[in-house]
Amino acid sequence: MSKPTNKKNWKDQLHEIIYEADTPAGKLFDVLLLVIIIASIILVMLESVKTIDLKYHSLLNVLEWIITVIFTIEYIARIITVKKPFKYIFSFYGVIDLLSTAPKYLSILFAGTHALVALRALRLLRVFRILKLGRFLGASNNLVSALKASRAKISVFLFAVIILAVILGTIMYLVEGEENGFTNIPKSVYWCIVTLTTVGFGDIAPQTPLGQLIASLIMILGYGIIAVPTGIVSAEYSNQTRTNLEPTQKKVDPKLDINLNSQSCSNCLKSDHRDGAEYCYNCGESLHNS
Repeated sequence: MSKPTNKKNWKDQLHEIIYEADTPAGKLFDVLLLVIIIASIILVMLESVKTIDLKYHSLLNVLEWIITVIFTIEYIARIITVKKPFKYIFSFYGVIDLLSTAPKYLSILFAGTHALVALRALRLLRVFRILKLGRFLGASNNLVSALKASRAKISVFLFAVIILAVILGTIMYLVEGEENGFTNIPKSVYWCIVTLTTVGFGDIAPQTPLGQLIASLIMILGYGIIAVPTGIVSAEYSNQTRTNLEPTQKKVDPKLDINLNSQSCSNCLKSDHRDGAEYCYNCGESLHNS
């Protein structure tokens, strides 16, 4: 069986630069893209400062338009270099790329919408691909699973806290009264929630000795309440880790991660193929475009 030729047309070469972070050109492209994204976010922040905007409004506006044009060209290039453009357009990153480009154009028709270019911060998620942090997302999946497994216990706990806040808030309303700021039960319940969460805005404070004693007990109780959901989630997280550890060790060779690269399939946009792979593990498309 003859090997596919390595000759690539301009679309294939552009696809390799844009979608693959393993090549020198791909790495340079991704790093420059992140630098431009960060610069764009800084420009939006500076423009929100009135003194700076009054002095450098024209310069900031020109720079924003330059960056917007660059993002537009990049967005179009991403579309024309894949075999299924709509798959990219409606993908997670495709939607983010569109949302980060459109606001500046919309500002021509609708005043004030240019501030939405701050959505470009979402494009920094590409750092996971550039730094190959995707392999560490398994830990975040365990956390999500732990939260899902804990939702019944946490729901019961929160319901109990709400009941406790209503009871203690009502008691404080009866003890302190309107003359001390506890003008009604809802406001007293609000104070109780603020105190239980150890926020303590200080807009309402008990004045009577009995009220201060109850407030002290509520504050101490608040520290215990903070620890309960943490313990529930931690226990479930440990269970998820133990449950997933053995199957993972049996099915996945620990050395496999070393042999993965970020080569992207031009057909389905999947990446993280094995080194030396000639076909996409997801759709079977050849990874070597002739």
